[in-house]
Amino acid sequence: MTVLDTRALNRATLARQLLLDRADLPVLDAVAHLCGMQAQEPQEPFVGLWSRLRGFDPATLSDLLVGRSVVRTHLMRRTVHLVTADDVVAWRARHDTMLRQRVLGVYRRELADVDLGELEAAGRALTADGEPRTMGDLARTMAGRWPMPQPRPLGEMLVSALVPMVQLPPRGVWRAKAGVRNVPISLWLGRELDPPAPNGSDPVGETLVRRYLAAYGPAATADLRAWCGLAGLPAAVAAVRGELVSFRDERGRELLDLPDAPRPDPGTPAPVRFLPAFDNALLGYDDRTRIVDDAHRGVSIAGIRVVLVDGRVAATWTVTDGAVTVAPLRELSRSDRDEVAEEGERLASFLSDGRTRAVRIA
Repeated sequence: MTVLDTRALNRATLARQLLLDRADLPVLDAVAHLCGMQAQEPQEPFVGLWSRLRGFDPATLSDLLVGRSVVRTHLMRRTVHLVTADDVVAWRARHDTMLRQRVLGVYRRELADVDLGELEAAGRALTADGEPRTMGDLARTMAGRWPMPQPRPLGEMLVSALVPMVQLPPRGVWRAKAGVRNVPISLWLGRELDPPAPNGSDPVGETLVRRYLAAYGPAATADLRAWCGLAGLPAAVAAVRGELVSFRDERGRELLDLPDAPRPDPGTPAPVRFLPAFDNALLGYDDRTRIVDDAHRGVSIAGIRVVLVDGRVAATWTVTDGAVTVAPLRELSRSDRDEVAEEGERLASFLSDGRTRAVRIA
């Protein structure tokens, strides 16, 4: 079985994540290809798409949100994702059990005396009017029936698990500062979510395997599980295994992939890319060594924005006084610093509508 070293996996990841060369894709198609984008920080997906698409116009993504073609919702790993309307309709029911378990993992003691079926029924009845509500509104209303010192666990369980919700615009619109207001997905989109598959079949799980590999492969089943948070996918993997090819990484793990997916030559040059907080390219794996050294693994879960140099995390970045400020995590060559500065200038111009190209490299 062919062994793919770290550099080969890195180049494959960059290609699948549209980071090896900016793509000429419509924004909606890019969000779909990426299987959604991590979006608990509302403005971060705009930088993620700017780094991946040629001529990206942030107004296009805002229009897709307002026009209900993409939505913000809790999905993979119970984190807020920006996903297409079609994908949330097809995928949400498959995530229900995981979402409940993840909330209980945090609030099991607080919710021990709460009948979740009754809480769900009460939440659905309350939200059936389509009135936007904050999680606090929902929690305080339910606390009259299930009193507890802090009603937040009730709101968390309702919003991220029991009642499939979307976060309404202007939350997530370019440069908008807005709190989270929730309505049921079915009311916002005007269509019901696809029900769970009957007879123990798992067509959604099989789709998730294929779609994940298209955007993240080659990858191990542990990587797939770490990305979506779903533990019950072995049957789906087994069902599609005949469509896939296998490799091994340098640790000996089996890696699965789509046969015709891009696996560039490891020597392919990789341009500097600025990634947003919680970017898919980092969080989509259990083993993240293909893109970040173990010494810096923490940046992927701490919400720290990173800079890829030669395809790997080599610096962090922030915006300070209007300037893109880069802090290297290792020594950068003169040519690397020049390329970081050039891409940083383009990013500064994007973020400021062309008013500045200021970059500082520590």
